[in-house]
Amino acid sequence: MQRSPDAHALLDRLDPDAPLAQRHLWLMAVLDWVRGDRSDALACTRRVTQLLDAAEQRPEWLPRWQRWWSTFHHTVDVTPLLADHGFAPRTAFLSELGHRLRRKLLPTTPETTDIGPLFDLLFPYPFDVTWLRALDDDTLARIGRLLSQSPGAPESGVALSTWQQSLLDATVFAVSQVSATGFAAEIRVRMSDDARQARHFHALPQVLEAFRASVSRWGPHSPQAQDAANALRQQLDNCRHAAYTVYGHLEAHGISVGIVFRLRQLRERVLRTKGLIDCLLAEQGERASATLLADLVRVGQESRSVRQLIASSSHLTAARVAERSAESGEHYITRNRAEYRAMLAKAAGGGAVIGLTTWAKFALYALGLSAFWMGFAAGLNYAVSFVLVQLLHLTVATKQPAVTAPAMVAKLRDLKSNEAVRSFVDEVAHLFRSQVAAIVGNVGLVVPVVVLISGLLAHFAGAHMINAEQAHHVLHDLNVIGPTALFAAFTGVLLFASSIIAGWVENWFVLHRLDSAMTHHPHFTRTLGVARAARWAGFMRRHISGFASNISLGFMLGLIPAFAAFFGLGLEVRHVTLSAGQVAAAAATLGLQVLAEPAFWWAVAGVVVVGPINLAVSFYLAFRLALKAQNINQVNRQRIRAEIRSRIRSAPLSFLWPPRDEANASHG
Repeated sequence: MQRSPDAHALLDRLDPDAPLAQRHLWLMAVLDWVRGDRSDALACTRRVTQLLDAAEQRPEWLPRWQRWWSTFHHTVDVTPLLADHGFAPRTAFLSELGHRLRRKLLPTTPETTDIGPLFDLLFPYPFDVTWLRALDDDTLARIGRLLSQSPGAPESGVALSTWQQSLLDATVFAVSQVSATGFAAEIRVRMSDDARQARHFHALPQVLEAFRASVSRWGPHSPQAQDAANALRQQLDNCRHAAYTVYGHLEAHGISVGIVFRLRQLRERVLRTKGLIDCLLAEQGERASATLLADLVRVGQESRSVRQLIASSSHLTAARVAERSAESGEHYITRNRAEYRAMLAKAAGGGAVIGLTTWAKFALYALGLSAFWMGFAAGLNYAVSFVLVQLLHLTVATKQPAVTAPAMVAKLRDLKSNEAVRSFVDEVAHLFRSQVAAIVGNVGLVVPVVVLISGLLAHFAGAHMINAEQAHHVLHDLNVIGPTALFAAFTGVLLFASSIIAGWVENWFVLHRLDSAMTHHPHFTRTLGVARAARWAGFMRRHISGFASNISLGFMLGLIPAFAAFFGLGLEVRHVTLSAGQVAAAAATLGLQVLAEPAFWWAVAGVVVVGPINLAVSFYLAFRLALKAQNINQVNRQRIRAEIRSRIRSAPLSFLWPPRDEANASHG
């Protein structure tokens, strides 16, 4: 095992005349020696002290250090690091996503004069934040004296040191970026009227110039500089609050991930600018500089995270999707007996349509299509059927959980009182029995419809919906002993994904004001007429979410198994209503003797398992999304579970059938 070098050996390796890459590699080696095994920040502090002691004990080494540090300073400009490190070099979300992915996949070279990549090589670990903050004041003062020995440092007066000038220049750069964001058309037009009229971004350059002039003329610690700094901080706050009014527009007219991304960048730049000002004006400059350096390391770590970029920029979109789903989900929750009976009727109608879908699916096999086109045809069949269910105002059971979960989460906003807990448990009971009604209605009619179609085909065409070989194959595929449960869970993921697609498409439709364009654009009004264009715009506004959800779900159910088969994954989908229809078709072909076959009852058990798994997986994923969107971090789960157990003991049938005292309850 190679022995780690000591402080003197590291100092001996310093070569101010070495090539660029070697000079940077020496600095990386020093920092790597300081951090050690990255387990003890105090040990890092002791190693920094050892380096300083070794340097001070060797006066002949200091001239070499001064040459090295001077060369480094003239080769690498630290101002972009202070102003821009950690921020997206591109203002578009997708461009920044691609940039971060490239940084993760492609290595960085130390042979660079770009301070950003070099800084990431010098401080690549989160532990660097810890040991930098652990440096004591005496050690920081010694580091400051060593760094200030480079040529060009001022001796006295109000002239700024190299470090102070870099801080001031970085402040100018950062404020310029804030101004550019505030003047961007997509931000400016979405500000409130009051924010635009206040013209905070217009005044920002003048306030910045007053601060720069005060620091340059009287020094960073002068009363004039302090007053100018306070004015600049206040103006930055005014600009940030003006930019925040854009969120109100986004909430009302649709979320843009790109705009949210730019607003978050503006907020972080305002905070960075304040940090630069504080560091420049601080009496204890070394401590403030170390804190700023640690913050740069932290934001550098965050700027490499793809997950954080997506999470921070899509939070409002997730909230919007959950909000839209909650509005839709209210229509699928039954709270009294009249609504319960209506849900049964709608679900029965949906089951009848799915019965026709089952017949169409088996009819497609006769075409002998290739795997892709068979999947496409099946997806088109499902999509048309789901859209037909939507337009007829019917329902399919498995479509409900992804939109009812956000509606339930709305009840979780305040659980301080016992009444709020009981209200949430009421919602659980309402939802559970709504799902039961939907499944019973779907399955209760899809089975007789499929049997009736199969019987009519046998009577008039001489053949059932499927032949005996296909019937046995269906029973085998749906056997509960096998991957049926796994496939059902995967289908639940697809059900949730379709609700997310629906939310995104509706948000996109609203964001770009396509309903208004359809109502007023001359092309539409000339083609359809003014009144008809308005009706079509209203129709699309009401149904765009449902169209997106149903069409995407249909094609996912049809195409994903085809793509999975191409890669040899053998992944299938199991939808409870479609599965029930397929078992009914198999039973109709095999006749009453199928009741004596174990394979039939194993398939029936498979259908019984598929339904709850479809619902549970899609509901769980939607519930988690809604919790995140509503910023609900802590919920008194024990109280909720206790109340649910109490409800099960006292009124178990309330989870299956509306109690009599709710017969006349009003909706909501």
